[in-house]
Amino acid sequence: MTPKPAQPVVHLELHTGDLAHARAYYERLCGWQSERIAAGTGCSYLALEWGDAMGGGIVECRAGRPVWLPYVEVDDVSEVTRRARRLGAAVLLEPREGPAGWRSVVAAPAAGEIAFWQPKR
Repeated sequence: MTPKPAQPVVHLELHTGDLAHARAYYERLCGWQSERIAAGTGCSYLALEWGDAMGGGIVECRAGRPVWLPYVEVDDVSEVTRRARRLGAAVLLEPREGPAGWRSVVAAPAAGEIAFWQPKR
């Protein structure tokens, strides 16, 4: 039996309560440039310029502390979210459609938070 290929991390997002300072810090530390994007959710969002390998961004939100959230590409965001729930995760964001695809966010006590991404094809 051939093993199922690993699902890739395709996007990495920093959730922070201080967008301006996070932007300045990573620009000075890593040389990351950013571009403000209209998120349509009332949140401030900066897309990070990392090259072609993976997408990234900084979201300003009420975060207790800054945290990086990886987005894993999946074939069926609803099915993977149900599977995470069965494995003991809390669903922080039910599968939701956006302009480019669907996403959800789950959190497991010993595993942290992870987001799932299903692009529109």
